[in-house]
Amino acid sequence: MTDSFIRERITELRIKKGVSEYKMSTELGHSKSYIQSITSGRSLPSLSEFLYICDYLSVTPKDFFDQDITEPLLLRQLINLSQNMSDKDLLALINIADRLNEKQKLIDMR
Repeated sequence: MTDSFIRERITELRIKKGVSEYKMSTELGHSKSYIQSITSGRSLPSLSEFLYICDYLSVTPKDFFDQDITEPLLLRQLINLSQNMSDKDLLALINIADRLNEKQKLIDMR
C-alpha cells in the first residue's frame, strides 16, 4: 500500500457516499480543508483519524484496504441486511447470488 492508494481510496469512497471534501472535513470536526489536504498529498491522517474516516465512510478498515471490493458501501449494506435472516433465507440469497454470478460469467465470455 502506498500513500497514494490511501488518498485515492478516500476520494473514491467519499464520492460514492456523495459528499464533498468540505462537508466531510467539517462533519469529522476539522477545518474545511482537512480532507483536501489528505487527498492532495500534503498530509496523512493519524491512525485514530483514519478509523474515524472509515466509520464516516461506513466501511471497515479491511474493506478500505481490500482493492477487490469495488463497492464496499453496498457490500456493507448487504451484510447488515442479511445478519438477521434465517438459515433458509440466507441459503436462498446465496442461491440467487450464485445464479447472478453464473449469468455474469456467461455475459463476460461473449
